[in-house]
Amino acid sequence: MRPEPRPLPTETATPQDSVLALDIGGTGLKGAVVDRTLAPVETLRVSTPRAEGPSAVVDAVTDLLTELRRRAHDRGLHPLHAGVVVPGIVDEARGRVLWAVNLGWRDLPLAAELEQRTGLRVTLGHDVRAGGTAEFLHGAARGARNALFVALGTGVAAALVCDGVAVTSDGYAGELGHLVVDPQGLPCRCGGVGCLETVASASAVVAGYNVAAERAVPGAVEVAALARRGDPIAQAVWERAVEGLAKALASAATLLAPERIVLGGGLAEAGPLLLDPLRVALADRLTFQRRPVVVRAALGDHAGRAGAGIAAWRSAGLDTTAARLPAPAL
Repeated sequence: MRPEPRPLPTETATPQDSVLALDIGGTGLKGAVVDRTLAPVETLRVSTPRAEGPSAVVDAVTDLLTELRRRAHDRGLHPLHAGVVVPGIVDEARGRVLWAVNLGWRDLPLAAELEQRTGLRVTLGHDVRAGGTAEFLHGAARGARNALFVALGTGVAAALVCDGVAVTSDGYAGELGHLVVDPQGLPCRCGGVGCLETVASASAVVAGYNVAAERAVPGAVEVAALARRGDPIAQAVWERAVEGLAKALASAATLLAPERIVLGGGLAEAGPLLLDPLRVALADRLTFQRRPVVVRAALGDHAGRAGAGIAAWRSAGLDTTAARLPAPAL
């Protein structure tokens, strides 16, 4: 079991100590060398080689951790631990990825594999729960006893805090992306049909636009830019994503009654283009329920990586709750 967070003695926690943090996403690997204040002193981002197969992704993760350790040493820093966070169903206690649909991993003992390959001590976590931890402790959900952190990236998932307690349900909680919002919709990689992930993930927005427009754009950022300029196809795809997300969040509000909903991930980088219509669409669906405040993540696209750093420091025995990261973005 992971040791309880505790302050390290002064003679043990030196300024030369650091940890490595790595957020494994469906499109990118975001890594950093992180100091005791949770500040990234070195960062590195590479594409996720999903098309090359599951083993290639493990190889890329190994290479990135090795390079981060080299950069830490070049700065005179000593990495104590590595925190690695992954999408999907993650058994954090055993360090195993039970199922990561977007990466092709099933029952993979990733922590042990990476420890053997790199010689680092590795703590494995779930990417969205890690991002939620960072936002709950240091970001836009700080101080809320009931909150929902939603990551809108290659997939869609959520982290939950209810009455001040994180809800994980053995790693299965938070799969918001697989609530069905369109029963007549597209097949989902999970095996379902019409899941939120097929409508409101960054990858779904891109695919929806490319099919309807019969031309390719590289990412959701470009679709958002086209929607702002009045492109009717981009606007239709965007509105469908907002409606699907509002439908799923209304269900979450009914079941969990969050005070605050924090949106992170690449799609949330669109800011008011997403938040403004979503607030209206969600409010229109609520009657008796508590009406949550919907905000953008204070840590932006790096919440997962920040959470990986927190997990690594906790495993090294350091309590990070006093760290001061950016103020909540209301």
